[in-house]
Amino acid sequence: MTSASSSSAAAVARSTPSRLVIASRESRLAMWQAEHVRAALQQYYPACDVSIMGMTTRGDQILDRTLSKVGGKGLFVKELEVAMAEGRADLAVHSLKDVPMELPEGFALAAVMEREDPRDALVSAQFGSLEEMPAGTVVGTSSLRREAALRCRFPHLVIKPLRGNLDTRLGKLDRGEYGAIILAAAGLKRLGLGDRIRALIGAETSLPAAGQGALGIEIPANRPELAEWLAPLNHLPTLLAVSAERMVSRRLGGSCQVPLAAHARWQDATLRLDAFVALPDGTRQVHAESAGSVDSLAGAEALGSAVADDLLAQGADAVLAALATAGPA
Repeated sequence: MTSASSSSAAAVARSTPSRLVIASRESRLAMWQAEHVRAALQQYYPACDVSIMGMTTRGDQILDRTLSKVGGKGLFVKELEVAMAEGRADLAVHSLKDVPMELPEGFALAAVMEREDPRDALVSAQFGSLEEMPAGTVVGTSSLRREAALRCRFPHLVIKPLRGNLDTRLGKLDRGEYGAIILAAAGLKRLGLGDRIRALIGAETSLPAAGQGALGIEIPANRPELAEWLAPLNHLPTLLAVSAERMVSRRLGGSCQVPLAAHARWQDATLRLDAFVALPDGTRQVHAESAGSVDSLAGAEALGSAVADDLLAQGADAVLAALATAGPA
């Protein structure tokens, strides 16, 4: 074999992974998501040994307090990042809405897969819609964003915190602790629980969180070969939409301590982005929207930045200041 052909063969060998380890939370939904990524990787790299390392995170362990009180959504990813940093795992799969807007130094978001339904879903054995619930009905949600939207539109309802994985939350509903609960439709559909959805909640009532319904794949930033291997899993329309959404959240310091929503949707080649920031009690809400022809990551982020500017111009900074003064909810 000539040196040129040897170099070519070596390049081909380097371009195909032989073994990959996916770090994942151990909840049923998280493991479904990891299995989904494993199946996709094995489709592209059939000779690759892809395994899943299940882990319990601090976010899974602390269930007696709201996320905003104990450190935020980053609690769901820290242990997975440690596994990658130590070389025990190559990549981690997350619900993108749980991924902090600013990743820790040394990590990168390598791929965003095609989005499932981004809407919120009403789950209840008693009621078919929010509109038909009588005063005093207890509604459970883990999200300040949802809480703010519900308190604004339905002030007669009683909103109570709801923590735990998907099965735990459904169990609390079934035991009668809540009259209804609000969950992400994507998780229910992915686990074959779509029949538990009594109603899908329109964006005009509960605007989705940035990244809701999409899966993000995180890698160590010093592993460019992983980014190349994961590139085929990227779904460009979803990537552009969630990049616009996440830019809004990044500009406004979005986290689970901030009731903030950002939702982008495609209409032909036009990307339309809506966003709001609110007080948790629903008494103040600032909304902005914009649209543009977007065909690049820079264009998507510019759209998100423009919407963030609009929110700030309307007084979002005052809402954020009030939240900071109030402290964690």
